[in-house]
Amino acid sequence: MLTFDHYLTPTTLDEAFDVLDRNPGARILAGATDLLPWAREGRAGDVHLSAVVDISRITQLSGWAMQGQDRITMGAATPIADFEHDAQLRKQVPILAECAVWFADDQLRQQATVGGNLVNASPAGDTQPALLAMNTHVTLARREMGKILERTLPLSEFILGPSKTLLQPGEIMTRLEMDALPTYGVTFKKVGDRRSMLISNVCMATMVRVDAAKRKIEDVRVAIGAVGPTPERLGDIEDLLIGAEPTAALLRRVAGGVADRVRSRTRRTYRREVLCNFVERSLVVALGHAGLVVIRQPKEIGHV
Repeated sequence: MLTFDHYLTPTTLDEAFDVLDRNPGARILAGATDLLPWAREGRAGDVHLSAVVDISRITQLSGWAMQGQDRITMGAATPIADFEHDAQLRKQVPILAECAVWFADDQLRQQATVGGNLVNASPAGDTQPALLAMNTHVTLARREMGKILERTLPLSEFILGPSKTLLQPGEIMTRLEMDALPTYGVTFKKVGDRRSMLISNVCMATMVRVDAAKRKIEDVRVAIGAVGPTPERLGDIEDLLIGAEPTAALLRRVAGGVADRVRSRTRRTYRREVLCNFVERSLVVALGHAGLVVIRQPKEIGHV
């Protein structure tokens, strides 16, 4: 159970830093969808905090806007539900809409935030592969000598391992910047141990853009999660496919080479088989959404 002495709701970043200064050891939350399950028997057990700082009412941490023609800036407290229900955002980053459909349930999607899914750094974080493949950068803010200072770094550097990030004490993630990919065919796949409130054993985000003739791959982005301590982008697979005319044989060949990416300590054989199948299937589906149809070949006996 989580208990605390004070529940504080600042409405500006300065107010948030004020209450953090006055309450050493306070815990920041936005949606609390990870914090509350963590503070229970079997995980952290009973947890008592001096204060909880709810940053969900800080307006500058929510919402999104285009940055030029091909980048988006998004507040770190933007709810996951916005990916699904905001039609314009769904058009610009369709892969995040695909992620949202698989993310917990309707109620939790209303509460959970995109920044929280990164700061908590769960290996099973559903949005992490998609955001990684969109070349996302995160901005972290701190206050020194009365001034709010920011630093921005790639998401690929921010997450260090399970529950470990480069976020320092006293810092708040304020926003994300990512590529807009409105012309890409996309797919998100996920598998877990249970049917309700599925937690990933393997998850994967795939984005593909094809040429005007619908024959070649102009760009492809593939990233995986839940099979190792951090999400991973499959750059070698991308390099093999960019500029290629995709065939069923080519997609099966590249998919067969990803099994060694599984670094989880449990269910490794299962995860390897799922990952290889996901890569092949996701590429076929994403290419189809982009307008290039690849007919999958029947699987040979013994293929992983």
